[in-house]
Amino acid sequence: MRDLRVVPLALAAGAAAWAGTGGRPLVGLLAAGALGLTATVAAAIAAAGLSHRRAGADRTAPGAWWLVTVLVALVVGTIGVAQAERLRSGPPARLAAAGAVVTARLEVRSDARLVAGSATRPPVLLAGARLLAVSGRGGHWRVRVPVTLLVTGGEVGWWARQPVGTTVTVEGRLQSPRRGDDVAALLRVRAPPTAVAPPGPAGRLVEQVRAGLRQAVAGRPPEPRALVPALVLGDTAGLTPELQEVFRTTGLTHLTAVSGANLTLLLAFLLLGARWAGVRGWWLRGVGLLGVAVFVALCRTEPSVLRAAAMGLVALAALGAGGRRAGLRNLGVAVLVLLLVDPFLSRSWGFALSVLASGGIIWWARPWADVLARWLPRLVAESVTLPLAAHLATLPVVVLLSGQVSVVGLLANALAGPFVGPATVLGFAAAGASLLSVPLAAGLGWGAAWSAQAIITVARLGARLPGAAVGWPAGPAAVALLAAGCLLAALLVPWLLARRVPTLLLALALLVALVRVPTAPGWPPPGWQFVACDVGQGDGLVLRAGPGRAVVVDAGPDPVAMRRCLDTLGVRTVPLLVLTHFHADHADGLAGVLAGRTVQQVWVSPLAEPVGEVVAVRAAAAAAGAAVTVAGPGTRVRVGELALRVVGPLPPRGTDDDASAAQNDASVVLLADVGGLTVLLPGDLEPPGQRALLAAGVDLRVTVLKVPHHGSGRQEPDFFAATGARLAVASAGRDNDYGHPAPRTVALARGLGMTVVSTDRAGGVAVTGTDADPGLVTQRRP
Repeated sequence: MRDLRVVPLALAAGAAAWAGTGGRPLVGLLAAGALGLTATVAAAIAAAGLSHRRAGADRTAPGAWWLVTVLVALVVGTIGVAQAERLRSGPPARLAAAGAVVTARLEVRSDARLVAGSATRPPVLLAGARLLAVSGRGGHWRVRVPVTLLVTGGEVGWWARQPVGTTVTVEGRLQSPRRGDDVAALLRVRAPPTAVAPPGPAGRLVEQVRAGLRQAVAGRPPEPRALVPALVLGDTAGLTPELQEVFRTTGLTHLTAVSGANLTLLLAFLLLGARWAGVRGWWLRGVGLLGVAVFVALCRTEPSVLRAAAMGLVALAALGAGGRRAGLRNLGVAVLVLLLVDPFLSRSWGFALSVLASGGIIWWARPWADVLARWLPRLVAESVTLPLAAHLATLPVVVLLSGQVSVVGLLANALAGPFVGPATVLGFAAAGASLLSVPLAAGLGWGAAWSAQAIITVARLGARLPGAAVGWPAGPAAVALLAAGCLLAALLVPWLLARRVPTLLLALALLVALVRVPTAPGWPPPGWQFVACDVGQGDGLVLRAGPGRAVVVDAGPDPVAMRRCLDTLGVRTVPLLVLTHFHADHADGLAGVLAGRTVQQVWVSPLAEPVGEVVAVRAAAAAAGAAVTVAGPGTRVRVGELALRVVGPLPPRGTDDDASAAQNDASVVLLADVGGLTVLLPGDLEPPGQRALLAAGVDLRVTVLKVPHHGSGRQEPDFFAATGARLAVASAGRDNDYGHPAPRTVALARGLGMTVVSTDRAGGVAVTGTDADPGLVTQRRP
């Protein structure tokens, strides 16, 4: 029988740790006790009906198990409260609460990560560090607490080059973190730093090996050159946003993160190879332990790496004696130990994904592989069932985070699975060989890059399928329904895999679903000419240019939403993409346009600000092979039945000291004729820019007006009147913080006889027909 007694303990411990680390000590302790008591029912069930009994052994008394569950919850919750209080009550926390400027000595503990800027904020570099000493407000303290570094301006490049383990002295302002964060403070760097000491010998060796891996694949094409370090080390710095979106769409993102699932797949490949080589018994486990040790050494002893190693060791134990019978017990013990050491893991989505993926592999993968191996080779069976088990187990959480179900995920994981092991193992081998022989490392790197290219090919082919991903609500009820569906599917999988014909029929149905996008009835309407996609608080506009072809104007803030819209519309080729300006709500969804599509040319605003967004856009376009051109007034282009003319930006009439408003007035303004339907697309043009177009005498008469700046209350009435539009479409997010579209703007448009519709209420908005007979269709009732 299966030993599940530890599972309720792990669940109670996780809930208690989450409550305890919330930053409210009394509430945390009370919640921990309540959660422990609540879990006693589950513990009683586990002890009474699901505990493993050896011959002649007595069953664990339910009362004793209830007591154990309550005690575990209280202990873990108390540790969580204590750790949270240690972070919140020390000198760094007090200085942060006062917003003090301090001089700090710290040790860099994680690789730096650059977060792109927006209209209102510059690019920010984030890095984890350990604060060793701090001086400020007349005091000096020696401490040892985690902090998060926030670096902007000219020092970003310096920090990005610092290896983990470097000790630095720097001046900055301390700020309080969010409640529940696992750091004592945020340190916003405000002066040039001074390096005090380099990493120690072990740290320098790790950096040398990591650099050796990058050098081993340096001669390969850009995408596999970036993917190999991501597979081996979790180093995603070289991955373009477009490639990351491709991996997200096909459910392969877990391959590029330091996770228990990825390590488990690596261990499975290592053990399979060792078995083929004749390794048996404890020597076989030794191979797995060696793989885990090398993994931890190269990926550094960060919490995420140790978490992944623990999950990998659990899977390794499950593959040995006890297997499925003891696997979940071992997983529960690992979860308990990790939560006792670091209760803040209960607040990590990565931790949840690692636990679920490892649990799915332990519980489902081997029996499913045994069934499938009856009519398929064992290697193929395991290559299919390992990722299938991890995918089903993690799908509800992935949907909660991304808002989409990767329909192609199962197929992509199954096809990419055979290449993950070789790419990772050869990558590890190349990293180690770089210490001995550069040519040998390059040869192994070539093999790793070749396998990585196969994974990329699978991801790109999967992403091009129209039905690759389907939107799914991220609300509690919808996610719970999906979780129930995953459990039901898991129950049916063994029955299905045992039968060849139903399995093949299901595979065929899956392929049909992938090549046909599931859509709401009546959407998109036949003969659509112009569509304002429902991308949230931003612009994502599509002008039809022929079957499967469209010109896209702005990409919205969300790659997933933008991609979903284009897939639903059946757009496979984008001859021209216009980014009216570089604000995040118009450009951050660029990866969703590029993923799985051919984009031939990109037009951009003449004002190259904000700089961070400009750099990101140009890098993504270059990676996709799309030429970037600055669009100025007078530029014209014809694509099929679509004619475009650029009429702005023009020098604004009036002054505005706000940098964001100036960038809005630099929006590319387009007049479009789509098969006889005229449309004005003014980006986020402000009143000064609108007055400039009027003063220049530009003929603005159209049938459809895309309301400037998402329906902001700042509009020029004469501009609206000059368009003579019959339809006014505002692109805004539901329940947005700006109140867009503003009531005064809606009233202005309606007062001029326009029909007003907004994506925040109507979802996607499509216009059909011509100027003589335009039609309006929305995804949902406004």
